[in-house]
Amino acid sequence: MAQKKYLISKLTSCLREDKIQLWKPPYTNESKEAGKEMKELVQKYSSKLSITENDTENMLEEIRCKAIERGTGNEHFRVTGIARLDIYLPRRKSRKVPLETNLFITGKELRSQIAQEHALQENAIKIIINKKQLDLGRTLEDQGITHNAKVMVLQLEQSDEETKRKVQEEELQHKKEKEINEKMQRTKKGLEILAEREEYLDPDSVPYLDIANQTGRSIEIPHQAKKALVLAMGYHEKGRALMKKKEYEIALPYLLDADKHFCECSTELLNTVDNYAVLQLDIVWCYFRLEQLDCLDDAEKKLSTAHRCFQRCYGENHERLIDIKGSYGREKVLFLRLYLLQGIGHYHSGREKEAAEYIQKASCLYEELSVDPDKVDCLSLLGFSEQEARLALRACHGNVEHAANLITNRREEKAQIRREERAKRRKRLEDINTLKSMGYSERAAQIALHNTQGNLDQAFKFILDNPELLLEDDDDDPVAMDQFQVSQESIDQLMYMGFSRESAEQALKVFKGNIHLASQTLAHYGGLLPASLQLSPAGSSPSEESTSSKDSSTESADEDMENDAVNEILEDIPEHEEDYLDLTLEEEKQIIHEYLSYIQVPQQ
Repeated sequence: MAQKKYLISKLTSCLREDKIQLWKPPYTNESKEAGKEMKELVQKYSSKLSITENDTENMLEEIRCKAIERGTGNEHFRVTGIARLDIYLPRRKSRKVPLETNLFITGKELRSQIAQEHALQENAIKIIINKKQLDLGRTLEDQGITHNAKVMVLQLEQSDEETKRKVQEEELQHKKEKEINEKMQRTKKGLEILAEREEYLDPDSVPYLDIANQTGRSIEIPHQAKKALVLAMGYHEKGRALMKKKEYEIALPYLLDADKHFCECSTELLNTVDNYAVLQLDIVWCYFRLEQLDCLDDAEKKLSTAHRCFQRCYGENHERLIDIKGSYGREKVLFLRLYLLQGIGHYHSGREKEAAEYIQKASCLYEELSVDPDKVDCLSLLGFSEQEARLALRACHGNVEHAANLITNRREEKAQIRREERAKRRKRLEDINTLKSMGYSERAAQIALHNTQGNLDQAFKFILDNPELLLEDDDDDPVAMDQFQVSQESIDQLMYMGFSRESAEQALKVFKGNIHLASQTLAHYGGLLPASLQLSPAGSSPSEESTSSKDSSTESADEDMENDAVNEILEDIPEHEEDYLDLTLEEEKQIIHEYLSYIQVPQQ
């Protein structure tokens, strides 16, 4: 299949160079049949490309027919508005078929039409067009889908057992589709929750995602930029987890979602992290493993983007990476995959010389990066994991002693970072307790310290300047503020400090008898409560109280669902920060061997 694509690309390039248009006379007559001059072309290109005349004739006829078909389709679209879409079916039906439709139908109607025409289970397929999942509720035109668009169909079924009855297969497909959709929704929910969480929360009880540099230390990023980056990286990790299981059909939508969120990040931010480059590689790899590279029109652009991003992040000659990590052996696996995909792209485009160059570069890197299993076993006996061993051996060019020292040093660096984080956490907890002892809620203390970079004096003022934080109470007392019974003694104490009876009583109700909070707030605001803290004269209505009661009864269930969604995300985030560099290279080895055989063996 790959060889045929290569030869057709070569023939297409020759036709373009010779300015030959096969769909016009003398190569196509009025009856749309091949003209006699086609035989001359067959002999010419058969000799030029060292292909048999029979194969040359068949491929030229295929090119001619496709050109006529496309021209006829373009004219038909101009006259009738009926568009032609190229449908790329799943691998088990590895072929491209045309589909005619108007562009005013919904995505759901298109999915239904494809499923019916090709005997697919409608609820068990996903459709990708222009690198986006088809929106079932919107029309094709609204989604920017045009005439001659390429439509990629992904089949999500997992069982290929031919012995099962059709009914059982359909049940499995429905169940799998439902599970996948539910999982994607949970992933979206979990990532949105994690993206909104801030560092002021206690990570021991409420996990949140932090962004770290290549040494493992946290980096400061504005909240909105961090939110987009967390969503992008979260979807990417989910997709990578599925790629490891070779579930490329399910992984691709997650990767495309990650790409969408990365595009919301600033160019400056993307130039400082290699995550975006790795994502571009993963997207192209997914399309390739699904045998659908034809559906990715900008594969070459994505690979060029990845290459430029690596150069900016690592340095032109990896000098920045060497300065940070001491070596760049681990990152070479990314360049291996990059060169391999670039070589495959050149080959499919008929550029054999460039293909040979890049695939040879990938082959040389494979030989360099192949890890001796005996050396991995040796490091395992020293108490290191296989992942640590592989990464270290690649960084140290296979030297076991140096690899062991590298792993030990890295473990100590990570331990030091953890100690520093624990010290920061202890200091933060001490400051939180100090503010709590002054009558403020834990959450108010957390938010204030976060916004003042841990400055206790400024945090105290921040809380008073933001009165809504004063209503954040850890107490679960259901008594409404306006119904709280204030003691005369407390009112007298505040009046003795110079506050009016009305202000004193209202403040004590708001803070449920806490004299310390009431006096501080009144003093800060000149004897009157700020508008955001003042009680409404009418108070709460019974219906509002009833609704509040009902809401509280569902909060626990919602919290459980949120925790499940978050935990599902956390399960897919690898413990090792360089997990994305730990490729076994088994797939790459097989593909390199396959494409080298195409290039090295003369075409007959």
